[in-house]
Amino acid sequence: MRQLCKGNVAVVKAAILAGCRAYYGYPITPASEIAEAAALYFPQVGGTFIQAESEVAAINMVYGAAAAGVRVMSGSSGPGLSLMQEGMSYLAGSELPCVIVDVMRGGPGLGNIAPEQSDYFAMVKGGGHGNYRNIVLAPASVQEMAEHTMLAFDLADKYRNPAVILTDGFVGQMMEPLELEDNEIQPPDKPWAVKGTPETRANLLSSIYLETDELEEHQRRMEAKYMRAQEAEPRCELCHTEDAEVLLVGYGIVSRVLLSTVEALRKEGVKAGLFRPITLWPYPSKALVETASKVQKVLVVELSNGQMVEDVRLALNGKVPVEFYGRVGGNVPSVTELQQQVLTRMALAV
Repeated sequence: MRQLCKGNVAVVKAAILAGCRAYYGYPITPASEIAEAAALYFPQVGGTFIQAESEVAAINMVYGAAAAGVRVMSGSSGPGLSLMQEGMSYLAGSELPCVIVDVMRGGPGLGNIAPEQSDYFAMVKGGGHGNYRNIVLAPASVQEMAEHTMLAFDLADKYRNPAVILTDGFVGQMMEPLELEDNEIQPPDKPWAVKGTPETRANLLSSIYLETDELEEHQRRMEAKYMRAQEAEPRCELCHTEDAEVLLVGYGIVSRVLLSTVEALRKEGVKAGLFRPITLWPYPSKALVETASKVQKVLVVELSNGQMVEDVRLALNGKVPVEFYGRVGGNVPSVTELQQQVLTRMALAV
């Protein structure tokens, strides 16, 4: 079914098709439409929607539903995600799958309600305490908001871990055509869940291990799980990279501006290419190294002071010069602006 849809609404429709039946959250700009859509659609399919008294309460409600084996989600932005960090650590430590949508806004602190990409460190590096990872997907369109949400539920269940849809306010707020197939997915069986039956009553899902050796064993098992994900789950998109001399790297709304920049540069005779990470964790480092092996320069563009650029530099390990250009406060660079940045930097390299 083809429809005109807002990105924030697309994640809710996709979640329901993915078998999600519980949403707990608190409204916050620019993510409020997620809660609004969840309040409308979840009751229609027999699901549960609760507007919690705070983001702290919401993430702990997510914990309870996930422990019962329900496909569950929440959504928020900047300050709200900060309040959820402890709960996300608990979810990861208890190996409970869930999906959390972060529609990023300006920061730090209250910042503003304009779109940024300021939560990369918090989500990709795991802003809570302890040794854990979030699976992080970065959609760049309304269609991907839906598709990545469905994928996030599958990955969350596969690795028994929180999965994050990390997007910016532009993608969350924009309206585009959306194609959805009206076929609901049956969530997998979860024999580890606590469902109140005699068979599952003894199941205990906790992140506390009082014995040091037991906690170490638990963390080693989680470490092995994350290593499997790093091998199996990196995803990226390449555009015009076969003969590229300069490689532009960006995600979310930035990647769309970069694609137009690449096409404009090629009309001027500059062989530019685009590398767009789809999974921010696990990061597609191997694909980036291979793609950048023949380029002269890499330019990372973000709506931040520079966060993902650290992972790009770590992956390339000095083999290719990596430069950075960022805008903050809700400002998105134009194609002309980025063209000039590339041309200037290429001229200086000669």
